[in-house]
This record gives sequence, C-alpha cells and structure tokens, in this order.
Amino acid sequence: MAYATLDELMGRLDWELDEDELRIAASALDDATDLAMTYGREWPEETVPRLVRTLVLRAAARYVRNPHGYTQSRAGDETLAWSDAHGRDAGSVHYTREEIRLLENLAGTRPGLTSVPVSAWSTQSAPSRVGMVPVDYDGAPFPMFPTDRGPW
Repeated sequence: MAYATLDELMGRLDWELDEDELRIAASALDDATDLAMTYGREWPEETVPRLVRTLVLRAAARYVRNPHGYTQSRAGDETLAWSDAHGRDAGSVHYTREEIRLLENLAGTRPGLTSVPVSAWSTQSAPSRVGMVPVDYDGAPFPMFPTDRGPW
C-alpha cells in the first residue's frame, strides 16, 4: 500500500488526470513508497511520518509531470528545460540526494560517526599481556598488544 493517496497527489497537480495518467500516478505512488522504504525503513501505514508522505508525493508528482524524463523540449522559438531530472534517474520515480538524506535521517539509518574496535593483523582478540611502547614526545608510553610469536 502506498504512503500517500491518489487524491493527495492530484491535489499537487494543476490539471485533471485522464484514465492513463491515473494509472501511471497510482504506480508512481507505489514506486515512491517502495523507494521510501528502501532509503528509510518500512513505517506502518497509520504512523508514516508526515515528511515521508510529503517526499512520496513530491517524487510521484515529479514523475507524473515528466514521465519520460525530458530534460529539454523545443517547440519553435520556445525551449523548456527541467532541472530536476538527474541523468540516471530521468524517466523513473526517484528521490534527490537531499530527499534521500531526509529519509535516512527519519529512519535513523543515515551513516554517521561510529566507534569500532580495531586490532593489528593476527593479534589476539583478548590479549593476555600489554606492552608499553615509548613515544618520541614527552607523553605517556603507548600500549601495544603483542602476539605469542613476538613482543610486537
């Protein structure tokens, strides 16, 4: 089920959709919802954050307005260009980089600073003894975890 309704999408468009456009719009809502789940997480339909619903509607409306992903159209003296079609995303439902960041932030899946344990190659995971390595400045010695094959 889509995170937004067809009526909400039609409220963002400035024309009445015909039968084919309604079918395309419904598919666009489903695709935008699937992408929102991919970039964010799967929210229960009754508790979808308001911003996620807005992003789904924005991506679906962008596609319905320009389903072929045209970046330029010429008619006589007049030239129109769409700046929101990004090469690889042209002609498909897609989110911009900023929209993807928003989805990741809302879901708590945005990569950030983290701490990970680091050890030297082939060292013991739980060292039995610690060696202290002198440093070349006026600081305390640095702890070094030896292996059974040698002191360092």
